[in-house]
Amino acid sequence: MPDFWNCVEFSHKLFREHIGKGAVVVDATAGNGLDSLFLAELVGDKGRVYSFDIQKKAVQNTEKRLSEKKFLDRVKIIEDSHARLEKYICEKEIDGMIFNLGYLPGGNREIVTESRTTLTALEKGLELLKRGGIIVLVIYTGHSGGREELDAILEFTSALKADEYNVLRYHFINQENSPELIAVIKR
Repeated sequence: MPDFWNCVEFSHKLFREHIGKGAVVVDATAGNGLDSLFLAELVGDKGRVYSFDIQKKAVQNTEKRLSEKKFLDRVKIIEDSHARLEKYICEKEIDGMIFNLGYLPGGNREIVTESRTTLTALEKGLELLKRGGIIVLVIYTGHSGGREELDAILEFTSALKADEYNVLRYHFINQENSPELIAVIKR
């Protein structure tokens, strides 16, 4: 069987290639803290991770995971919408941003990401994204509004100026229960 990366592996590979020690990054959807932990390891003790989620359970899960690894000092965990990220980020630029869209694994499947707030966060993230920085959106569609969110993201990213951004779509076409696709934006 060919050795292709699944969507999470691929998103992490991209971050390993573009994000280094001292970087400032955003986990727009903290979930269970897996990406926040991964990013905290990448940025090192001089870097900063901003980790957002609207659910108390997600914030608690993320805090617990980071505490176990003693990374709480490099991650600011925020119980608020990623659409309000400008209220929390102190730096003028970010090196990267990741979204895992859908619902909290193991949580309430009625609480889902929405295209309106996702696009707002994406627009604000692009304003902060430094040249050479990346934004990765792992897009799951198996929830109410998921297909609409995917369509809105594809419409938005397709319209980004080609002389300022490179946009990539990555997806498996024969896998069940995987993200619909990954969208990657590099400035």
